[in-house]
Amino acid sequence: MRWVFLFFLIGFTFHLNGQSNYDRQDSLRGSITPERAWWDVSYYHLAIEVIPDSREIIGSNRVYYKVLEPHDILQIDLQAPLKITKVLQDGAALDIRSEGNAHFITLTKPQRVGNMESVQIFYAGKPQTAKRPPWDGGVTWQQDAKGMDFVATSCQGLGASVWWPNKDHMYDEVDSMLMSIEVPKALVDVSNGRLRSIEHNNQKGTKTYHWFVANPINNYGVNINIGDYVSWSAPYAGLNGSLDVTYWVLRENEVRAKKHFVEVPRMLEAFEFWMGPYPFYEDGFQLVEAPYLGMEHQSSITYGNQFQNGYLGKDVSGTGWGLKFDFIIVHESGHEWFANNVTFKDAADIWIHEGFTAYSESLFVEYFYGKAAGQEYCRGTRKSIRNKFPMIGDYDVNSSHHDSDVYSKGANILNMVRQILNDDEQWRQTLRGIGAAFYHQTVTTEQIEIFMAEETGLELKSFFDQYLRTSQIPIFEYHTEENKLIYRWGETLEGFNMPIDLKIDDEIGQVEADDFMASVPTRAPNHSSAGN
Repeated sequence: MRWVFLFFLIGFTFHLNGQSNYDRQDSLRGSITPERAWWDVSYYHLAIEVIPDSREIIGSNRVYYKVLEPHDILQIDLQAPLKITKVLQDGAALDIRSEGNAHFITLTKPQRVGNMESVQIFYAGKPQTAKRPPWDGGVTWQQDAKGMDFVATSCQGLGASVWWPNKDHMYDEVDSMLMSIEVPKALVDVSNGRLRSIEHNNQKGTKTYHWFVANPINNYGVNINIGDYVSWSAPYAGLNGSLDVTYWVLRENEVRAKKHFVEVPRMLEAFEFWMGPYPFYEDGFQLVEAPYLGMEHQSSITYGNQFQNGYLGKDVSGTGWGLKFDFIIVHESGHEWFANNVTFKDAADIWIHEGFTAYSESLFVEYFYGKAAGQEYCRGTRKSIRNKFPMIGDYDVNSSHHDSDVYSKGANILNMVRQILNDDEQWRQTLRGIGAAFYHQTVTTEQIEIFMAEETGLELKSFFDQYLRTSQIPIFEYHTEENKLIYRWGETLEGFNMPIDLKIDDEIGQVEADDFMASVPTRAPNHSSAGN
C-alpha cells in the first residue's frame, strides 16, 4: 500500500504558542485592567504643539468619559521619554502614580454611574524616534528635498501612547475626536477626518490646524503628518453618495502624484463592490504622502511607495498581477474596512486586520482582471507562509510583534472558505455582511467565525480551530486499492473535516474526508485538491 500526501497550506510544523516571556508592562498595556474597565472613553481633544527643530511635543489631551461603575483610579498610558506634567479635573490637580508607561490618576470627585466626566492630561518631551517606520514606529523626523521639515507618526503595535496620552487598548474606541495641531507657519499638518479651521498664531510664527473625526477611531489610527504639502480634491460617486477624496503630497511631487493617484477611485470601486460602502463617508478619504512606506491611519491613509506599482516596484505574489496596481494604496486603503471599521478587541486577533486586508488585494485583482487572475495572485502569496506559530496569539498581553503569516496565510484561509462555499455571490454578501454587522465595532475572532458560519451555512469550527489556533497543517492522504480511491485527512485536530473537489475521468464532484477513511469507486484518479 502506497500513501500519497498533499499538504495544505505549505509545509508542516507545530507550535501552540508564540511569544511567552511577557512582563507586567505587557499586562498593563494588553489587558483590560480594573483601572480601565470602569470608564468608557467618549471624546478626546488632543491639543499639541509639534516643534521639529527640537523634536519636541508639548500640549494636552482632554479625555471625556462615561462612568460605568464607581471607582477612583483611572489608567492613562504614555510612553517614556514623554512625561505627564499635570492632570486636572474640574480645575483641581490630581495625584499621579506611574508604573512604567502606565499612569494611575487618583480622582477626588465622586464618580457616579452614568455621569459624563473629563480629565485634562498635560504632557511634554521628546517622543521616541521611529527606528524603522512603520514596523518599529514612533515619530519620523525628516526633511524634504528643499530642506523643509517632513514629520509623521506611525505606531501600530507599539501603541499610540508613544506620542500622546490615551486609553491605549484596542477594546475601547473613542466615539469622536478633535485634534488641534500647532506647527511652524511654513508647514501644513494633515490629520484624520475633516479640517475645521486653521488658526494663525502670528506672534509665535505658527499655525494650528483643527481636525475633527466624527466616527469611532482606534488610537493607532490617529496620526499627524507635517510638511510642505499641497492638496487637491476629486469627489468620488460612491454607494452612499458623494465621497470627499483629498490628496496631500509634498510640493515637489505634485505633478507625478496627480498622474499616479488615479488608482484611488479604482480601489474604491472594487472595494465597495466586494466589501460594501466605504465606512467613513462623514470623515472623507485622504491619501497623504509620508516619509515611510505607508500605514492605515483612518480616513488619512499614509503613502510612501514612491509613486509606482507593486510593493516598492516588486510583485509580492510573483505572478505578475502584483505589478498591475500600487500595493500600498490598495492594501492600506483596504484596512479602512478591516482594521478601522471592523477592529480587533485584542492584539492576539490581528489576523482579522491583516488577513482580510491581504485577501482584499486579490479581490481588487479579480474585480479588474477576472477571477482566474485574482485566484492566481492569492495562491502566489503562499510562498511567504511559514507555519511557525498559530495565527492567533496570546490574549491580555501587549504582543506588539506578530508573525507574518497573519497576512498571506490569513488571505489563503479566507480563500479556502470561499472555495468550500462554491458560491461567489454568497461569498461577496458574507464579506459585505461582516462590515455591516460589526460596523464601527471592536470584535473577537469568535464573533467573526460564528458570523461566517451562519452566513455561509458551513460548519467551520474545526476548520478555524485547525488553521487559526495551531500551526499544524492538514495532510490529505490517499491511495488506490481495488478500483477505489481511499482517502483521509491526517495530522489534524479531532473532528477536522474539510471537503475537497475530486476529478475522476473529467467528472468533478465534492466529497468529504473526516477522521475515518472514506472511499469512492474509481477507474483512474486524475487529480485531488483542497480549498485553493
